[in-house]
Amino acid sequence: MSDVGLSDHAIKGALLLIVDDVPTNLSMLGNLLRVAGYQVKAANSGRTALRYAAQEPQPALILLDVMMPDMDGYQTLAALRKDPATHDIPVIFLTALDNAKDEERGFQCGAVDYITKPIKPDVVLARVRSQLLARMAQNWLRDQNAALEAALEAEVARRMEETELIQTVSIRALASLAETRDPETGNHILRTQSYVRLLATRLKDHPRFAATLDDAYIKRLAHSAPLHDIGKVGIPDSVLLKPGKLTADEWAIMKTHARLGSDAIASAERDIAKPVEFLALAKEVARWHHERWDGKGYPDGLMEEAIPLSARLMALADVFDALISKRVYKDAMPFGEAREVIAAERGRQFDPDITDIFLYGFGEFTAIAAHHRDGPRSVGETPADK
Repeated sequence: MSDVGLSDHAIKGALLLIVDDVPTNLSMLGNLLRVAGYQVKAANSGRTALRYAAQEPQPALILLDVMMPDMDGYQTLAALRKDPATHDIPVIFLTALDNAKDEERGFQCGAVDYITKPIKPDVVLARVRSQLLARMAQNWLRDQNAALEAALEAEVARRMEETELIQTVSIRALASLAETRDPETGNHILRTQSYVRLLATRLKDHPRFAATLDDAYIKRLAHSAPLHDIGKVGIPDSVLLKPGKLTADEWAIMKTHARLGSDAIASAERDIAKPVEFLALAKEVARWHHERWDGKGYPDGLMEEAIPLSARLMALADVFDALISKRVYKDAMPFGEAREVIAAERGRQFDPDITDIFLYGFGEFTAIAAHHRDGPRSVGETPADK
């Protein structure tokens, strides 16, 4: 704080509350303080002092007599400290009690200073000035700390936002590597990401999923979803881009993309000093999004609840989008037919409850598909659907 900030000029005009049950004491002390340049409000009892202290503008300092009828100074100070509105107002005791025990009690009760009567004008003014400057310095430090905390919070928020943006861009770039290997997938990443987010959001209050599907989990899942097919970068073009039906050997190669993707993420994770939560979900969706509820999927033949929830959500999203999307080896399936296929696989390929919520909100999923369509008739919209 600058010297100007701690000058006498800065405390002149401060409002002081003086409390004493003796009118002559109030008059004498009030005149002394007014001549010194302070504003003064006087109270002749503890209860009146409590009322004045809570009013605006509040006093910057209270000079409080100890020996008063009905409510003495100790009781008055205790009430001031109990009320959040007056808790921080500094109090100087003014009293004829001049032994060490009385003074010690005053400080224990929370007084900032203790002046004995009869008062000495120069002592009172010096003590008042000292406490007003101390309060000003305390308020300045509080304001500086608040400003610093606000600035730090803003900087942390900015950096978190920047980190999240970098993370999102990096994920999209990695996922796009798989897209470039399989150019016909187009906006598949955007659609499946949106399907998964919508499925998870609709299921967050379901008894089976509520413990897992909080907002943080859904956010991490949506971040990780684009990486579900990252393993396709390791599949040879002769298999990945083959226009016709795959042979048994070629299909065996194609299925390795699930393990390849999970292993690639795990390998990258080993180079990071601190675990990244969304990568755990990314490994799950990459490895197990082709598992089936009935245990007939790949690569590990997991069954029912053994399949991580993230992968069960991704499985339905991925299959739906594959059905309604045009590929070199097939046409796009109309939305209505795709719905029937998904419904038929309830409890076989897909988690029954996830299937139900998909079928219930089917229109929302087709809206996503239409919004992120690759081009005319490349997603399963037919003239009748329009």
